[in-house]
Amino acid sequence: MFATQAKFHIGQVLRHRKDSFRGVVFDVDPTFANSQEFYDAIPEDSRPTKNQPYYHLLAETDDDYYIAYVSEQNLLADQTGEPVEHPDLPDLFGEFADGAYPLQFQMN
Repeated sequence: MFATQAKFHIGQVLRHRKDSFRGVVFDVDPTFANSQEFYDAIPEDSRPTKNQPYYHLLAETDDDYYIAYVSEQNLLADQTGEPVEHPDLPDLFGEFADGAYPLQFQMN
C-alpha cells in the first residue's frame, strides 16, 4: 500500500499547465479513479501516470464552463487573484476571498 498526498486543496483556484483553463477544486481522488476509456482517450505521448492525485474542477475557459478531471502534474496554483465565474460555484462554495473559495457544502 502507498500513500499519496494532494498538493492542492478543495476551494483552491488552479490553472492547467498546457491548456488554457482555470478551475476550482471541488473533489480530489488520491489516484486515478475514472474509466479506462477516459484514460485511453488521453494522447499517449502526454498521458499522465495513474498513481498521483487527480482533481475534479469546476472549470472555465473564455467561452465555456464544464467539469474537468486533471492529474496533479498538469495543474498549477493560479496566481492571478481573480475569481472563477463557473455557474455551479454558489452551490458548493461561499464568496471568493484570499484567492480561494470556502466550502459551504459538506460532500462526505
